[in-house]
Amino acid sequence: MKSIIVDLDRCNGCFNCQIACKDEHCDNDWRPIAAPQPMTGQFWCKVDQKERGRVPVVSVDYTPTFCGMCDNAECMNAVSDGSVYRREDGLVLIDPEKARGHRELVDACPLGMIYYNEALDLPQKCTGCAHLLDDGWEAPRCVDACATGALRYGDVEDFADELDDAQVAEALEGKGSHVLYINRPAERFIAGTVADREANEVLIGAKVQIVDESGNQVASLETDEFGDFKYEGSVKSCCKVSIEAEGYEPAALDADTTADDVVFDDVFMKSLA
Repeated sequence: MKSIIVDLDRCNGCFNCQIACKDEHCDNDWRPIAAPQPMTGQFWCKVDQKERGRVPVVSVDYTPTFCGMCDNAECMNAVSDGSVYRREDGLVLIDPEKARGHRELVDACPLGMIYYNEALDLPQKCTGCAHLLDDGWEAPRCVDACATGALRYGDVEDFADELDDAQVAEALEGKGSHVLYINRPAERFIAGTVADREANEVLIGAKVQIVDESGNQVASLETDEFGDFKYEGSVKSCCKVSIEAEGYEPAALDADTTADDVVFDDVFMKSLA
């Protein structure tokens, strides 16, 4: 079965995939594969947006989310009347006739990607654009519409050299999801700006050391031409941040990354002169 590869480092939040999905399925009847998707309330392709940090260091992560077409699909396990079925190509589909009234399918999906169409009394979800693939398309509309190459579609073997860090959506771990994420952003970042208050200028090349609560060095870096430093990593605990610059007293800071990223207010170094 083919998979969707999502390169999160390339996703810039253009929402083309989400819009293309709406364009393809809203007011379009693709039965027996799918009944029309309503204009509101459903996102068979959904781009989740998460703001991180605070001014002056703010970043936004974008995560396109889809049905995983899982090998062990909970939606298939929830019914026994064939209203959810797997095609020979591996796509898991909800039959728009047999599935009427099956509200339990909404709760069956661990990822929350099955919706209920009240007007049609029908559960609905992504079809992988099966109707387009049957018509000769090489990829679903969402992938076709991606301008940055963040979404790709094909056999996993075709992407083998890129999948060393591949992950699935956390809610679908162990389910055999065919949506694979690569280049996930670091879980946390620690950032700040180092400056000389009296001289009213930033300090370039100040040495920044980050040590975890066990005393192990996590990172060693230097401030850039703007006096900024930013460490992105997997530390989710309390850290010590020490800063040294020639001619200045060292500075020591505490960074608690247990719950969130850490952005320091300007770190002003005191001159030894």
